Amino acid sequence: MRTPTFLLICLAIAAAVFAGSIAIGNDYVFFAGYVILQYVVLSTAWNILGGYCGYVNFGTAAFFALGAYSTVAIYKLIGDNELPHVIPIPVLMLVGGAVSAVVGLGMGYLTLRLRGAFFSIATLALAVVLETLVVNWDYVGGSRGAYVIRPEELPLIGSYIRYLFLMMMLLAVAAISIARLIEHSRLGYGFATIRDDELAAEASGVPTLRLKLIATTLSGALMGMAGAPFPYYIGYLQPDSTFGLDYAVNSIAMPLIGGTTTWIGPLIGTLLLGSLQQVATVTISSAVNLLIVGFLLVFFVIVAPNGIVGLVYSYWQRKPEEFVGRRHVDADAPGPVP
Repeated sequence: MRTPTFLLICLAIAAAVFAGSIAIGNDYVFFAGYVILQYVVLSTAWNILGGYCGYVNFGTAAFFALGAYSTVAIYKLIGDNELPHVIPIPVLMLVGGAVSAVVGLGMGYLTLRLRGAFFSIATLALAVVLETLVVNWDYVGGSRGAYVIRPEELPLIGSYIRYLFLMMMLLAVAAISIARLIEHSRLGYGFATIRDDELAAEASGVPTLRLKLIATTLSGALMGMAGAPFPYYIGYLQPDSTFGLDYAVNSIAMPLIGGTTTWIGPLIGTLLLGSLQQVATVTISSAVNLLIVGFLLVFFVIVAPNGIVGLVYSYWQRKPEEFVGRRHVDADAPGPVP
């Protein structure tokens, strides 16, 4: 399936989901759906570097926070009451994505010569350093946090949360389309050589450093774009809400549960894990979200180490062999072969 056709199908599904959410008549669907879609973008962005290239990134919260605090900085610069009418959310997404892309490029240039656990530790250190800077930056609220006032309603759409939900859904469609395009392109094949054997790829003339810089830049940009609308969603932004452990853990767990070597794996993992977390938040408490992540990770490491996609692929790969073997057995038996 070509990319334009795939994009049109995704947009049609997104339109149907948005219309169905409006038909339900409960704005909580948009609040919960926004979080799930946000994780669709984060897990897909993480998978570009962690799944396609094999470089595990623990700094998701850092890039997400860069996008969020870029919005807060612009909000403070222009004025609390003017921003929603002067700069629309898509423009803020582009700004947050640009800031995070630059930081991702710089982080990649400094750390991608490290491999394995050393690279992961470096990305975690980036999150710690950025959190320290934000906590001590009074312009964006520092440790006190910052309030962001959003409009109550918008013409034609209704409540502002519907608008945020729609913007995040379009971003999720864009992220999935980009991931699928990369997977079926020369760039994706280059990423796969790095994941499988980086030394052999370098010996074969593959520009591994350039490809890894592209991966960190794209991954960081999508994470920053996911974080840009967050101040308007939450209303009160503080370092703990953006640099939380949930973003780092979920963005890794969701692709691992769904499958890391394909674009659809993070989507499946996010829909499964994100939905379970939202149900648990309503029925029990949000404190059990990380418990759910830990339980599912242990379960899938034992049952399906390659994720749901890998489990399904292995099943369908075995079916022809089982069918052929059954025909051989039946051929030795008396009577006609079914």
